[in-house]
Amino acid sequence: MDPKIKQLVLEIARGISRKVKKIQNDNVNLGKRIGIGADGTPTEYIDKVAEDIALRYTKSSGISINILSEEAGFIDLGGDYTLILDPIDGTRNAVRGIPFYSTSIAVGRGTLNSVEYGVVLNIPTKDIFIAEKNGGTYLNNRQIFVPQHIPNTTLSSIVIGEKKGTKINDYILSNNIRSLGAASLEMALVASGALDCFICLDDHLRITDIAAATLIVREAGGEVYDRFGKILDMKSDVTERTSVVTVSSPNLLHRII
Repeated sequence: MDPKIKQLVLEIARGISRKVKKIQNDNVNLGKRIGIGADGTPTEYIDKVAEDIALRYTKSSGISINILSEEAGFIDLGGDYTLILDPIDGTRNAVRGIPFYSTSIAVGRGTLNSVEYGVVLNIPTKDIFIAEKNGGTYLNNRQIFVPQHIPNTTLSSIVIGEKKGTKINDYILSNNIRSLGAASLEMALVASGALDCFICLDDHLRITDIAAATLIVREAGGEVYDRFGKILDMKSDVTERTSVVTVSSPNLLHRII
Protein backbone atom coordinates (compact mmCIF):
# COMPACT_ATOMS: atom_id res chain seq x y z
CA MET A 1 0.00 0.00 0.00
CA ASP A 2 1.27 3.43 -0.99
CA PRO A 3 2.41 5.25 2.20
CA LYS A 4 0.70 8.41 0.91
CA ILE A 5 -2.67 6.63 0.90
CA LYS A 6 -2.10 5.31 4.42
CA GLN A 7 -1.16 8.79 5.60
CA LEU A 8 -4.30 10.22 3.97
CA VAL A 9 -6.48 7.71 5.82
CA LEU A 10 -4.93 8.64 9.16
CA GLU A 11 -5.28 12.36 8.44
CA ILE A 12 -8.96 11.93 7.60
CA ALA A 13 -9.66 9.91 10.74
CA ARG A 14 -7.90 12.39 13.00
CA GLY A 15 -9.44 15.35 11.21
CA ILE A 16 -12.92 13.95 11.75
CA SER A 17 -12.15 13.31 15.42
CA ARG A 18 -11.00 16.90 15.97
CA LYS A 19 -14.01 18.37 14.19
CA VAL A 20 -16.52 16.21 16.07
CA LYS A 21 -15.06 17.21 19.41
CA LYS A 22 -15.14 20.87 18.41
CA ILE A 23 -18.79 20.87 17.41
CA GLN A 24 -19.65 18.97 20.59
CA ASN A 25 -17.98 21.72 22.61
CA ASP A 26 -19.94 24.31 20.61
CA ASN A 27 -23.22 22.61 21.67
CA VAL A 28 -24.33 22.14 18.08
CA ASN A 29 -27.40 19.96 17.48
CA LEU A 30 -25.51 16.88 16.28
CA GLY A 31 -28.68 14.91 15.60
CA LYS A 32 -30.38 17.40 13.28
CA ARG A 33 -31.56 15.52 10.18
CA ILE A 34 -30.49 17.22 6.99
CA GLY A 35 -31.35 14.70 4.28
CA ILE A 36 -31.26 11.09 3.13
CA GLY A 37 -27.97 9.37 2.39
CA ALA A 38 -27.09 7.16 -0.57
CA ASP A 39 -27.73 4.11 1.63
CA GLY A 40 -31.37 5.21 2.09
CA THR A 41 -31.07 6.16 5.76
CA PRO A 42 -31.40 9.66 7.27
CA THR A 43 -28.30 11.85 7.26
CA GLU A 44 -27.71 13.67 10.52
CA TYR A 45 -25.62 16.80 10.96
CA ILE A 46 -22.70 14.98 12.56
CA ASP A 47 -22.53 12.49 9.67
CA LYS A 48 -22.45 15.25 7.05
CA VAL A 49 -19.79 17.26 8.88
CA ALA A 50 -17.56 14.21 9.19
CA GLU A 51 -18.06 13.15 5.58
CA ASP A 52 -17.29 16.66 4.31
CA ILE A 53 -13.92 16.50 6.05
CA ALA A 54 -13.11 13.21 4.33
CA LEU A 55 -14.09 14.63 0.94
CA ARG A 56 -12.06 17.81 1.46
CA TYR A 57 -8.93 15.96 2.61
CA THR A 58 -9.16 13.50 -0.26
CA LYS A 59 -9.73 16.05 -3.01
CA SER A 60 -6.93 18.30 -1.76
CA SER A 61 -4.44 15.45 -1.32
CA GLY A 62 -3.62 15.11 -5.02
CA ILE A 63 -4.07 11.34 -4.69
CA SER A 64 -6.30 9.63 -7.25
CA ILE A 65 -8.56 7.56 -5.02
CA ASN A 66 -12.32 7.04 -5.12
CA ILE A 67 -14.70 7.37 -2.17
CA LEU A 68 -17.58 5.16 -1.06
CA SER A 69 -19.53 6.64 1.85
CA GLU A 70 -22.94 6.07 3.42
CA GLU A 71 -24.11 9.60 2.75
CA ALA A 72 -22.57 10.49 -0.63
CA GLY A 73 -22.46 7.00 -2.15
CA PHE A 74 -19.72 6.29 -4.70
CA ILE A 75 -17.60 9.19 -5.92
CA ASP A 76 -15.36 8.33 -8.87
CA LEU A 77 -12.14 10.30 -8.65
CA GLY A 78 -10.27 8.17 -11.17
CA GLY A 79 -8.41 5.97 -8.73
CA ASP A 80 -7.53 2.28 -8.67
CA TYR A 81 -8.38 2.17 -4.97
CA THR A 82 -11.49 3.28 -3.09
CA LEU A 83 -11.81 4.70 0.42
CA ILE A 84 -14.67 2.79 2.07
CA LEU A 85 -15.86 5.25 4.66
CA ASP A 86 -18.24 5.34 7.59
CA PRO A 87 -17.63 8.89 8.83
CA ILE A 88 -19.43 8.26 12.12
CA ASP A 89 -20.20 4.69 13.16
CA GLY A 90 -22.47 4.89 16.19
CA THR A 91 -24.24 8.14 15.31
CA ARG A 92 -26.93 7.59 17.95
CA ASN A 93 -24.29 7.14 20.62
CA ALA A 94 -22.54 10.35 19.53
CA VAL A 95 -25.78 12.34 19.47
CA ARG A 96 -26.88 11.12 22.90
CA GLY A 97 -23.50 11.49 24.57
CA ILE A 98 -22.64 7.79 24.88
CA PRO A 99 -18.83 7.62 24.55
CA PHE A 100 -18.65 4.73 22.10
CA TYR A 101 -18.52 5.75 18.43
CA SER A 102 -15.89 5.81 15.74
CA THR A 103 -14.78 6.77 12.30
CA SER A 104 -14.05 3.76 10.09
CA ILE A 105 -11.99 3.92 6.89
CA ALA A 106 -10.79 1.09 4.65
CA VAL A 107 -8.94 1.01 1.35
CA GLY A 108 -9.86 -1.61 -1.24
CA ARG A 109 -10.54 -2.33 -4.89
CA GLY A 110 -14.27 -3.01 -5.05
CA THR A 111 -15.02 -5.83 -2.59
CA LEU A 112 -14.72 -6.48 1.12
CA ASN A 113 -12.00 -9.09 0.63
CA SER A 114 -9.92 -6.73 -1.52
CA VAL A 115 -9.37 -4.37 1.42
CA GLU A 116 -5.66 -3.83 2.08
CA TYR A 117 -5.67 -1.19 4.80
CA GLY A 118 -8.11 -0.30 7.55
CA VAL A 119 -8.41 2.17 10.42
CA VAL A 120 -11.02 2.39 13.17
CA LEU A 121 -10.61 5.37 15.50
CA ASN A 122 -12.60 5.47 18.73
CA ILE A 123 -13.33 9.19 18.83
CA PRO A 124 -14.09 9.61 22.57
CA THR A 125 -11.05 7.61 23.76
CA LYS A 126 -8.65 8.27 20.82
CA ASP A 127 -7.83 4.54 20.69
CA ILE A 128 -6.89 3.66 17.12
CA PHE A 129 -6.93 0.23 15.47
CA ILE A 130 -4.85 -0.09 12.30
CA ALA A 131 -4.46 -3.15 10.07
CA GLU A 132 -2.65 -3.79 6.82
CA LYS A 133 -3.10 -6.91 4.72
CA ASN A 134 -0.36 -9.41 5.64
CA GLY A 135 1.02 -6.82 8.05
CA GLY A 136 -0.90 -7.48 11.27
CA THR A 137 -3.22 -5.44 13.46
CA TYR A 138 -2.15 -2.72 15.85
CA LEU A 139 -3.93 -0.96 18.70
CA ASN A 140 -2.23 2.33 19.61
CA ASN A 141 0.94 1.15 17.82
CA ARG A 142 1.07 -2.16 19.72
CA GLN A 143 0.44 -5.34 17.75
CA ILE A 144 -2.55 -7.29 18.98
CA PHE A 145 -3.81 -10.83 18.48
CA VAL A 146 -6.99 -12.69 19.29
CA PRO A 147 -6.67 -14.97 22.36
CA GLN A 148 -4.99 -18.32 21.80
CA HIS A 149 -7.56 -20.18 23.89
CA ILE A 150 -11.34 -20.10 23.56
CA PRO A 151 -13.22 -20.03 26.88
CA ASN A 152 -14.93 -23.35 27.61
CA THR A 153 -17.66 -21.71 29.67
CA THR A 154 -18.48 -18.01 29.70
CA LEU A 155 -18.13 -15.98 26.51
CA SER A 156 -18.25 -12.22 26.20
CA SER A 157 -20.31 -11.52 23.10
CA ILE A 158 -22.35 -9.04 21.07
CA VAL A 159 -25.63 -10.32 19.64
CA ILE A 160 -27.91 -8.26 17.36
CA GLY A 161 -31.17 -9.62 15.94
CA GLU A 162 -32.34 -13.14 15.20
CA LYS A 163 -33.02 -13.92 11.56
CA LYS A 164 -36.06 -16.08 10.80
CA GLY A 165 -34.87 -19.65 10.29
CA THR A 166 -31.55 -18.99 12.03
CA LYS A 167 -31.47 -19.49 15.79
CA ILE A 168 -28.87 -18.41 18.29
CA ASN A 169 -28.23 -21.49 20.37
CA ASP A 170 -28.43 -21.75 24.14
CA TYR A 171 -24.64 -21.77 24.41
CA ILE A 172 -24.53 -18.12 23.36
CA LEU A 173 -27.73 -17.04 25.10
CA SER A 174 -26.43 -18.33 28.44
CA ASN A 175 -23.32 -16.16 28.21
CA ASN A 176 -22.51 -12.47 28.72
CA ILE A 177 -24.20 -10.48 25.94
CA ARG A 178 -23.60 -6.82 25.21
CA SER A 179 -24.87 -4.45 22.53
CA LEU A 180 -22.80 -1.29 22.27
CA GLY A 181 -24.07 0.40 19.10
CA ALA A 182 -21.01 0.75 16.85
CA ALA A 183 -20.22 -2.35 14.78
CA SER A 184 -16.72 -1.29 13.73
CA LEU A 185 -15.63 -0.87 17.35
CA GLU A 186 -17.44 -3.99 18.52
CA MET A 187 -15.67 -6.06 15.88
CA ALA A 188 -12.35 -4.42 16.75
CA LEU A 189 -12.86 -5.52 20.36
CA VAL A 190 -12.93 -9.11 19.09
CA ALA A 191 -9.53 -8.49 17.53
CA SER A 192 -8.16 -7.18 20.83
CA GLY A 193 -9.60 -10.06 22.87
CA ALA A 194 -12.05 -7.91 24.84
CA LEU A 195 -14.91 -9.78 23.15
CA ASP A 196 -15.01 -13.38 21.93
CA CYS A 197 -17.61 -12.82 19.21
CA PHE A 198 -19.82 -10.27 17.50
CA ILE A 199 -23.03 -11.64 15.95
CA CYS A 200 -25.51 -9.82 13.73
CA LEU A 201 -27.92 -12.39 12.30
CA ASP A 202 -30.11 -9.88 10.48
CA ASP A 203 -29.05 -8.61 7.05
CA HIS A 204 -28.31 -5.25 8.58
CA LEU A 205 -24.69 -4.20 8.12
CA ARG A 206 -23.18 -2.42 5.10
CA ILE A 207 -19.65 -2.64 3.77
CA THR A 208 -19.00 0.86 5.09
CA ASP A 209 -19.80 -0.40 8.61
CA ILE A 210 -17.45 -3.38 8.55
CA ALA A 211 -14.75 -3.03 5.87
CA ALA A 212 -11.97 -1.73 8.12
CA ALA A 213 -12.99 -3.85 11.09
CA THR A 214 -13.07 -7.05 9.01
CA LEU A 215 -9.42 -6.58 8.06
CA ILE A 216 -8.58 -5.67 11.66
CA VAL A 217 -10.12 -8.93 12.90
CA ARG A 218 -8.54 -11.12 10.23
CA GLU A 219 -5.07 -9.67 10.63
CA ALA A 220 -5.33 -10.29 14.39
CA GLY A 221 -6.09 -13.96 13.77
CA GLY A 222 -9.89 -14.00 13.91
CA GLU A 223 -12.42 -14.50 11.12
CA VAL A 224 -15.63 -12.94 9.81
CA TYR A 225 -18.50 -15.02 8.37
CA ASP A 226 -22.11 -14.57 7.38
CA ARG A 227 -24.87 -16.28 9.36
CA PHE A 228 -24.57 -19.41 7.24
CA GLY A 229 -20.94 -19.89 8.21
CA LYS A 230 -19.52 -18.73 4.88
CA ILE A 231 -16.42 -16.51 4.96
CA LEU A 232 -17.82 -13.05 4.37
CA ASP A 233 -17.32 -11.08 1.18
CA MET A 234 -19.49 -8.43 -0.44
CA LYS A 235 -19.42 -5.77 -3.13
CA SER A 236 -18.60 -2.11 -2.49
CA ASP A 237 -22.21 -1.01 -2.61
CA VAL A 238 -23.85 0.97 0.20
CA THR A 239 -27.28 -0.48 -0.62
CA GLU A 240 -26.15 -4.08 0.01
CA ARG A 241 -26.52 -5.43 3.55
CA THR A 242 -25.29 -8.57 5.24
CA SER A 243 -25.33 -10.64 8.38
CA VAL A 244 -22.04 -10.90 10.27
CA VAL A 245 -20.57 -13.49 12.62
CA THR A 246 -17.18 -12.33 13.88
CA VAL A 247 -15.22 -14.78 16.01
CA SER A 248 -11.86 -14.81 17.71
CA SER A 249 -11.29 -18.32 16.34
CA PRO A 250 -12.88 -20.30 13.50
CA ASN A 251 -13.21 -23.14 16.04
CA LEU A 252 -15.78 -21.03 17.84
CA LEU A 253 -18.10 -20.84 14.83
CA HIS A 254 -19.78 -24.24 15.35
CA ARG A 255 -20.74 -23.30 18.91
CA ILE A 256 -22.62 -20.26 17.64
CA ILE A 257 -24.60 -21.34 14.55
